[in-house]
Amino acid sequence: MNIAIGSDHGGYELKDALRRRLEEQGHQLMDAGCFGEAVDYPGIAVKVAALVTGGEAAFGILCCGTGIGISIAANKVKGIRAALCADCYSARMAKEHNNANIIAFGGRTVGVEHAWEMVRAYMAAEHLGGVHARRTAQIDAL
Repeated sequence: MNIAIGSDHGGYELKDALRRRLEEQGHQLMDAGCFGEAVDYPGIAVKVAALVTGGEAAFGILCCGTGIGISIAANKVKGIRAALCADCYSARMAKEHNNANIIAFGGRTVGVEHAWEMVRAYMAAEHLGGVHARRTAQIDAL
């Protein structure tokens, strides 16, 4: 599966750990940066969002210090539904109910193991459709 991934310097270590694990499982990662240097997160969010909306990536993963700023920036891109996740239930619901196409984490707020479990929960989930599809369509129309 093609997955877009990106972070600012605050989320770099988490992004890199998740990237390596996903590659070990055979996924193709499209790394939009950063690569350890200090950067502003909006630019990274836009790069990952473009890969997702352009169909090059099945979904995206974003990390910054808290995950807040980078998810807000991503949600400014038409067609993106980025969900900041802090637990496995929210990661699963992001997909099942909201059909989120980007998940975000805080590199300074969650550990690698916990973030990995959230990625796995998200990837194992499927959008449920029905009433949730109607609501997602309403969000997309905003």
